[in-house]
Amino acid sequence: MVNLKSTSHLLEKLRGLMKNTKYVQEPINAYIVPSEDRHQSEYIADCDQRRAFITGFTGSSGTAVVTEKDACLWTDGRYYLQATQEMDKNWTLMKLNDPGTPTESVWLSKVLPSGSRVGVDPQLMSYDSWHPMQTQLEASGMLLVPVQTNLIDVIWEDRPAPPCNIVQPHPLKYSGKACSQKVQEVRLDMTDKGASLLVVTALDEIAWLLNLRGSDIDYNPVFFSYVIVTPSDVHFFVEESKITIAVRDHFKQEGLAVTLHPYDKVYSFLTEQISVYEGKVWLSYLSSYGLMALIPERKRLTDISPIAVMKAVKNPTEITGLINCHIRDGAAVCCYLAWLEKEISRGVVTEVSGATKLEQFRKQMDDFVGLSFPTISSAGPNGAIIHYTPSEEHDRQITANEMYLCDSGAQFRDGTTDVTRTVHFGTPTEYEKECFTRVFKGQASLASAIFPQKIKGHYLDTLARKYLWDVGLDYLHGTGHGIGSYLNVHEGPMGVSWRTYPDDPGLSEGMFLSNEPGYYEDGKFGIRLENIERVIPVETKYNLPIRKFLMFETVTMVPIQTKMLVPELLTEKEIAYLNNYHMKVRELVGPVLKKMGHLEALEWLYRETEPIG
Repeated sequence: MVNLKSTSHLLEKLRGLMKNTKYVQEPINAYIVPSEDRHQSEYIADCDQRRAFITGFTGSSGTAVVTEKDACLWTDGRYYLQATQEMDKNWTLMKLNDPGTPTESVWLSKVLPSGSRVGVDPQLMSYDSWHPMQTQLEASGMLLVPVQTNLIDVIWEDRPAPPCNIVQPHPLKYSGKACSQKVQEVRLDMTDKGASLLVVTALDEIAWLLNLRGSDIDYNPVFFSYVIVTPSDVHFFVEESKITIAVRDHFKQEGLAVTLHPYDKVYSFLTEQISVYEGKVWLSYLSSYGLMALIPERKRLTDISPIAVMKAVKNPTEITGLINCHIRDGAAVCCYLAWLEKEISRGVVTEVSGATKLEQFRKQMDDFVGLSFPTISSAGPNGAIIHYTPSEEHDRQITANEMYLCDSGAQFRDGTTDVTRTVHFGTPTEYEKECFTRVFKGQASLASAIFPQKIKGHYLDTLARKYLWDVGLDYLHGTGHGIGSYLNVHEGPMGVSWRTYPDDPGLSEGMFLSNEPGYYEDGKFGIRLENIERVIPVETKYNLPIRKFLMFETVTMVPIQTKMLVPELLTEKEIAYLNNYHMKVRELVGPVLKKMGHLEALEWLYRETEPIG
């Protein structure tokens, strides 16, 4: 059993600060600790792991709420099991999306008396989260108040320093479009909306807009900064030590004049500029309440950032890069699975050593930069922990007696990858095979779908779940997310989920999304199959001019283990889909393995892609 972090002393200190007027204007009755950083990032730097510090729970998503008596953590279905294992007795797990679990604001309204003050760092909560919470609390006679000094930072004695790594140009051969052209397109959107200022806070949007990449957050090639675009200028708020001569030359070459400012000056600069310009100030509602509060309500334009939608539709250069990097990535995963199948009989491979070996194979590939997230290398019951990360404390041997789930990805200069395969190197049970087959049927169903242009991904979600639902099974995560072009592995604004994506612009040609149904049984096993799909146009029987139709083309190139399938449960169409996919994997990945001299992996690839049926 893992040693749980004791939080009693930390909670005692935090509760003391909640009454200390040196840090709060008036005493507060509750303090909220979000997971995000100032840029509302999904993955965050070590210095921003405040919620993990106070709770002991290390998952990427969740909100902690501390009152005088209670300490609660809200998180979603991906993390129920992990949170239970990582938090001590001081904390109560609140299962988001479970019927009967109140939201944070409803819970606070019930447990606190009228007149209570609920505090939060306004830079760490999005306007999107702040506004409904404020409304709910005010209806119960309470106040949501900004606390400018982060109380966790006060008690976090050995808090890591913020990273300050240099920024690198992302050249045209990978980006496909000059940053000056991107800014020009953004300005056209600003004109259409009557906006004189656009404030960009999302780190991947800044990296994409300026054709730059960084390394301030592990696995995400981004850097801490803000950008403000006006009709004539681009203001770049970043620590100057990060900006090399190469970056200045890059801006000159791509024809973009940029004014540099210190990172922390964005608040004062924005306040000054608001009074200079007549038009609206465009700031996505997903940005921090702290920034939004600076803008008078009559001047606010809170639509989704125009960059989010532009970035989601890849240009021809990005499309080529994503296709190519998935072929190389597929070769690395084939090398790993072939190696694992051979080594497993020796009884020495564990979740950690397996993940390390997979990374070594990826490092051999051209244009490899690093991993795109921590590898989920999970054997047996650990596979049921949806976002499991192997560690030395609970490292499990990978054996031929249970299923092995490996969800991994890489950052290449020409694209980002994310692939999951579940395998069994021994004799799976009939039940495990049935579950696996139903997950595969869902993936094949979504991958084979034909749908109208601009349909929202939400409408396709049932296709991936139907065969699990037919027998009373399901999974507690979304079915698909967008993916970046050498950027964040999870990218909006579209996705495929039972939940709606409020900003989903509808699926369009050039988007790339994951297709990853699964099934999990706590304490037993987990199954997930994940491919990245490219959205392409399709010719239909009746090509009416009213609306174009689209389909998916799989770019992930790794075999699916056919021995896990129950042939009687498969249709002819599903068998043909799998055989065609496997032939394509063989044709594209085989030459890479041959050229690199990975002949055992090549032999494994041929064996694993033999047609079935």
